[in-house]
Amino acid sequence: MSTTLPMPKRTIHTQHTYSPWRVSVAPMMDWTDRHCRFFHRLLSQHTLLYTEMVTTGALTHGDVGRHLRFNAQEHPVALQLGGSTPDDLAVAAKLGQDWGYNEINLNCGCPSDRVQRGAFGACLMATPVLVADCVKAMVDVVDVPVTVKHRIGIDTEDSYEFVRDFVGTVANAGCEVFIVHARNAWLQGLSPKQNREVPPLRYELVAKLKQDFPNLTIAINGGITSGEHMHSHLQHVDGVMLGREAYYNPWLLTEWDHEFFGEAPTTLTREEVELAMVDYMEQAAAEDGCPWYAIARHMLGLRHGLRGSRYWRQVWSNHKLKPLPPREVWSMAQAFVGMQAPDQASSSLANVG
Repeated sequence: MSTTLPMPKRTIHTQHTYSPWRVSVAPMMDWTDRHCRFFHRLLSQHTLLYTEMVTTGALTHGDVGRHLRFNAQEHPVALQLGGSTPDDLAVAAKLGQDWGYNEINLNCGCPSDRVQRGAFGACLMATPVLVADCVKAMVDVVDVPVTVKHRIGIDTEDSYEFVRDFVGTVANAGCEVFIVHARNAWLQGLSPKQNREVPPLRYELVAKLKQDFPNLTIAINGGITSGEHMHSHLQHVDGVMLGREAYYNPWLLTEWDHEFFGEAPTTLTREEVELAMVDYMEQAAAEDGCPWYAIARHMLGLRHGLRGSRYWRQVWSNHKLKPLPPREVWSMAQAFVGMQAPDQASSSLANVG
């Protein structure tokens, strides 16, 4: 179990003080587990990382250690909770603090059917008083920040007044940080995948929230794909959160400590990161028998856009290689780094495994 660490404003060597929410990677189900977060932390020391959503039921009735275990190197790291019962959320939040998380975040943005069946996620936006009660219950039992991630609206309710009143009500309960996905959650008629593209993003509503609530920390999420986009949004809000782009093109993270936290440009190489992950795979296998491929799946975007990346990725995702130790798989993958000839690669891959 990690030691509980506060999450104050972080002072970087340039003597500037930055909000902990200035840059973050979104909580993503089945993706941002502890292995993914360890990988992302190798790439950026200051980016705030979030867990997958953990439901209060999983902590009440399941294996707490399995759901809350994380690597000490992941700090700063936030625990996202899913639930709608104040008492259960208070218990879960206290567990999160005891396990060492720097922040407790309440999911009010996920539109999936499974989440709706549990009466939490985006559907909670229809009951801001209940969300306020949930927040207050958590604030009362923890010392770390309690934050909320939400949408700008639900279904056809797309007025600015709707999200403004939601934020105002929840802020009165003690929440000072809101991470806003700038798209309505569509609870009926669209899949969560479709809801990532439809309806349109409305960034201006998030900027207006910051204007109307200048004392709150407002971070923006949704459709942000580049450092240029991030800089643009930071002219209007306090923080930016990236999701799928950070996962599929993780090398972006290596630019963020310099671009957004005043650090010197990185000298890190992809080769160093890959070898560090191999070391981590060996350590995880020794500690609890975790197979290397459960970890390697998170780093398949490491060579995104580079020559040979497709073939390198195919080695690390080849199910025939699962019985081999990770260092041997790594050695095989290196043969394809920078490879330009598809015919040669195809021939070599045919002999792998």
